[in-house]
Amino acid sequence: MRGLRILQGLVLVCILMVPVLIFLFLKSFGKNEYDLPIFFEKGVEKPFEECPVADTTQHYIPEFAFTNQDEKTIGRADMQGKITIVDFFFTSCPSICPIMSKEMERVNDHFRDDPQVQLMSISIDPEYDTPELLKEYAQKHHAISGKWHFLSGPKLDTYRLARCGFVLPTLDGNGIADNFVHSDKFILVDDLGRIRGYYSGTSREEVDLLMLETKILLHGKEE
Repeated sequence: MRGLRILQGLVLVCILMVPVLIFLFLKSFGKNEYDLPIFFEKGVEKPFEECPVADTTQHYIPEFAFTNQDEKTIGRADMQGKITIVDFFFTSCPSICPIMSKEMERVNDHFRDDPQVQLMSISIDPEYDTPELLKEYAQKHHAISGKWHFLSGPKLDTYRLARCGFVLPTLDGNGIADNFVHSDKFILVDDLGRIRGYYSGTSREEVDLLMLETKILLHGKEE
């Protein structure tokens, strides 16, 4: 009988300890002990021939200014002070783009009430993807105006930005949808313009991780 009481007492102690352990875990988590990597802290090792000679200092997203679906100029200056999630796509893409856009739609909805998070989907077929066409595409995916920007810019600048700025392989299909090559990655960029993560935009699990790590960056901004 005494052994049973001791066992019951131990069970009660364990039950009472659960909230304490949860609190300690959350407290340590709140100290930003979950550190996200900072990519290319020593520069980018010239991944593509047309990119400038590699620097040995922290890589930042370079300057650019493109036109969004509302015919407003949006670019690097608008990334400063905000967390930005970026992908490259084109509206006539027959393969991975529809999946990526549906996943980005989830991100758009998840952060709809947070002004510190914005999305940029950059067309790699800017000659076809006019602001009018991008606006139709944006409406199809329930994009929040001012939060999720669908961008097009000069072709040369677009491919240089993809390859040298976001460090992604991108090939021009010259108007033939099946000949375009681009990455399925979503890129997480912090408020200073540093790349903090790459995630497959065709994987629900990786996009869930992206949203979690975006929240971690937001938490760090609040401290």
